[in-house]
Amino acid sequence: MSELLLNDDQTAALQEIANIGMGQAGNSLARIWGEFVALSVPRIATVAAARLPELIQRCVGDGRVSAARLLFHGAMRGEALVVISAADRRTLGSLMGFPAPAGDGDPGAQLLHIAETLAGACLGGIARQFEATIGFGAPALIGEDLPARAVVRADTLGVDLALCLEVRFRVEARSLAAHLVMLMPRQEVQGLAVLLDRFLCTL
Repeated sequence: MSELLLNDDQTAALQEIANIGMGQAGNSLARIWGEFVALSVPRIATVAAARLPELIQRCVGDGRVSAARLLFHGAMRGEALVVISAADRRTLGSLMGFPAPAGDGDPGAQLLHIAETLAGACLGGIARQFEATIGFGAPALIGEDLPARAVVRADTLGVDLALCLEVRFRVEARSLAAHLVMLMPRQEVQGLAVLLDRFLCTL
């Protein structure tokens, strides 16, 4: 990709902030779930909209998945995708205290709560590093038992470029993983760049 939405200094600052934020998120989730939660080093990239389905598949693998999305707003604006394999969704639901879905159950509602918890912990951790506030819209179900490439359409953000931050959660004791992908369209990255420049001035 020839065009970048953040310069090198801003990208390095976002990496540092995301690392700290993810550490806080892992600690927060560990307290909630009573299990050690490992988070990967966040990956940051500028992505062409046409390559978003490929990106999701590369992050989560070739299996079938369940996915939900949340819009976030305030100091940072964009959307967060939470993607979980079908087997891991059931395990994570159990970890969060949900009963096993029965014929009259609503596994979609469980997934929405899982997505809200993960996105709130991670993006909230990033926002705190900026001493900024963000809010969330209601989570929306993308679907269950989907091919990974179907989680997001190439025109999902209505733009040609997006800033992507991807992180993987793993609960080792239960052999489960989930992925969070933060997408910020080109027109919203300027606000993030201002926050990053302000952060750099404090170093």
